[in-house]
Amino acid sequence: MESLPFINALLQHLNYWVITLLMAVESSFIPFPSEVVVPPAAYLSACEDSELNVFLVVVCSTVGAVIGALINYGLAYYLGRPIVYKFANSRLGHMCLLSQEKVEVAERYFDDHGAVGTFVGRLVPAVRQLISIPAGLARMSLGKFVAYTALGASVWNSILAAIGYYLQSVVPYEQLDATVAQYSTYLKIVMILLGASVVGYLIYKGVKK
Repeated sequence: MESLPFINALLQHLNYWVITLLMAVESSFIPFPSEVVVPPAAYLSACEDSELNVFLVVVCSTVGAVIGALINYGLAYYLGRPIVYKFANSRLGHMCLLSQEKVEVAERYFDDHGAVGTFVGRLVPAVRQLISIPAGLARMSLGKFVAYTALGASVWNSILAAIGYYLQSVVPYEQLDATVAQYSTYLKIVMILLGASVVGYLIYKGVKK
């Protein structure tokens, strides 16, 4: 899992502040996977001489995810759709792996699933980082946005932390990235199925009502 040089430098010195900062960056529009932050931090927390606690790793990573999501939400809320699309189509937007098509996909997802899409979207690959943009464009209630984002991020980070914590007793640290990458492939499939199940249940509930 490759990432930017300054992120690689920070990953060599993981602490609670670094975890929060990196997850805030990951949750905004700067692209790199949370798998390079949470599992290694949880892995280190399982070591006997570690100063990290796995539960605080989840808390800090979730706080960081909410901060990053609030950046996207605030920009979309105050700038509006035309400027968001203009940025997504710019060279800088493309450097951040953004495009108008990706934003439109996130918007359709939000429109289809409503406010709960903010929670479910945090579990769905390719939508996770962008779901806060349509929430801001739709001027979703800030309290509701933070609550759904925190809930979805905590679920995702707890699973990643559990994987990293478990792997500490199974593989050496040098093999962690490759092993997490293998796990994350299956994890993404599970998250998509889980998200689809939640949405299906809500639709069923609404139809029944």
